[in-house]
Amino acid sequence: METITVTGAFGKAGRAVVGDLLEHGYRVVATDLAGPPGHEALGTLGTELVVADLTDYGAAVEVLAGSDAVVHLGNIPAPGRAPAPDTLAVNTAVNGNVFLAAARVGLRKVVWASSETTLGLPFDVPPRYAPVDEAHFPVPTSTYALSKVLGEQTAHHVSQWSGIPFVGLRLSNIHRPQDYAAVPGYQDDARLRRWNLWGYVDVRDVAQAARLGLEQETTGSQNVIIAAADTIMARPSAELMAEVFPGVPLTKELVGNETLLAIDGARALLGYAPEHSWRDEAG
Repeated sequence: METITVTGAFGKAGRAVVGDLLEHGYRVVATDLAGPPGHEALGTLGTELVVADLTDYGAAVEVLAGSDAVVHLGNIPAPGRAPAPDTLAVNTAVNGNVFLAAARVGLRKVVWASSETTLGLPFDVPPRYAPVDEAHFPVPTSTYALSKVLGEQTAHHVSQWSGIPFVGLRLSNIHRPQDYAAVPGYQDDARLRRWNLWGYVDVRDVAQAARLGLEQETTGSQNVIIAAADTIMARPSAELMAEVFPGVPLTKELVGNETLLAIDGARALLGYAPEHSWRDEAG
């Protein structure tokens, strides 16, 4: 039985990742700066929660010691959640500490949460092409996105130094099943969700991607987009692009409601196959 440390374990993605790993037979060390410590978290996580401030390198070493790998989700999770300089400073410090601690204790794998924002979100300036793929990088337009770009660079170099494979998940806008109640409110105005090309990802597919990142054999530091297979809109993807981004070249013929955040890289690297859609939840 492998032991996996999950940072940011009390967050939206973290809870799903912890639950999925436990269901698949892993032992989990769950850690976060937020949430009730110890057994008080059992009802929501299924395991104890270790409270740790990962801006402290010693704390990062301590929570990783004894584990085989880490799923690192413990960042300020989005633009606007903290003052811009704080977002950059905190995320950069936490990512650096976790990556260096992973090298120090000799983990076999690091899977971590990068972001779709590294690709140019919000698309107030239209993308160069669509569907947007991993090559549409780096285009940070916020200190949050910049913190993820710097994280990817740090992961690349620490992986080279240590020989540890890193997998960065460029996560789209995470939705839980209960979040899909808001989807009908997007349908009348395609511009409401233009900011990420109408992308989203179900939290259960985030958990799948994290586990696949641990289980699939990879080399070096590689980063892939993790999104749903479809857009969050009822209208066809080609129609959305023609209305909102008419000047953006398409690199392929768009079929139906297919995602405009390309997941071919994740399919090839991890065997990622999204299993959940808002359409199923909406009935």
